Parts: sequence; structure tokens; C-alpha cells
Amino acid sequence: MAKPPEIGSLAPEFTLPGLLFDEQAGTAERREYRLAEAKGGPLVLVFYPGDDTAVCTKQLCSYSSDLDRFRGLGATVWGISPQGLDSHERFARKHRLGFPLLADPDRTVVRAYGIAVPGLGLRRSVFVLDGDGTVRWKHVALAGLTFQHSDTLAAQLAALG
Repeated sequence: MAKPPEIGSLAPEFTLPGLLFDEQAGTAERREYRLAEAKGGPLVLVFYPGDDTAVCTKQLCSYSSDLDRFRGLGATVWGISPQGLDSHERFARKHRLGFPLLADPDRTVVRAYGIAVPGLGLRRSVFVLDGDGTVRWKHVALAGLTFQHSDTLAAQLAALG
């Protein structure tokens, strides 16, 4: 089994289907997301176990509320979980999530990032990548009952300079 990428190493490349909910228009744009297209600015990859579960909802709503703060630091945020796009769309619409949710139903990306838990899914994890796609900070939870708060992520993004 792969191990999570080390600080200073390139993040594993991937392409996943995803969607971005636009609250103003009331639409959800579906398209493919490639890690390579995010290069040029910091990216926060948020791996979460499930749509509309208690901790995941609190975590993703917190990050969505702080999107302007992350954008002010030049960063974008992508959420990744094993659920499909229909589930992601219901979740994004219900909670007005303003960043892309990507679907990894086969857990290919989860395995590439070394956060798969056989029989359980994945470890709640956050990776902060710089504009070159290099891992600059990571947190891989053991139990996943809590999450990294926006203040922590903002501090890591600010440290990228």
C-alpha cells in the first residue's frame, strides 16, 4: 500500500470527475478536474469520508465559509470523497458548498495518496500543495473524528509566501 506523499515531494497526479455548485445560478457544473490544471497557485486537497455525515459536514461547511480567506492567500480548495457526483451535488446544494467536490468511487486517488483504510474507506486528510504541486503540509488523521480548522490551513498557506 502506498504511503502519503512526503513533505517536499510532488503530489500524485490525478484526474477525477467533479462538480462545482454555483449558489447564485442554482446550478452545478460537472467536469473533470486534473491536478495539473491547479498548478500556478496553492491548492488545499481535502479528503473526507462521506457526504452529509456529521464531521464531514461541519468540516466542509467551515472551509466553504472561509473560502474568501483562502482565496485571499491565492489558494483554491478541492474536496475528494468516494461518493458519486449525484451525492456530491445533493450535499453541495444542501449546505451551499462553494468549492469543487470530486468523486473517487474506486478510491484510486485515495490509494495513491496512501490514506486508504481497508474495509473502512479513507483517513480524513488534508494536503496543502504549492503552485508547483509540491506537498508543503499534510495532516492524515488516525481516527478522523475531528478535522483541521481553517486557521491552521490559513497559517500553512500564509507560510508559502
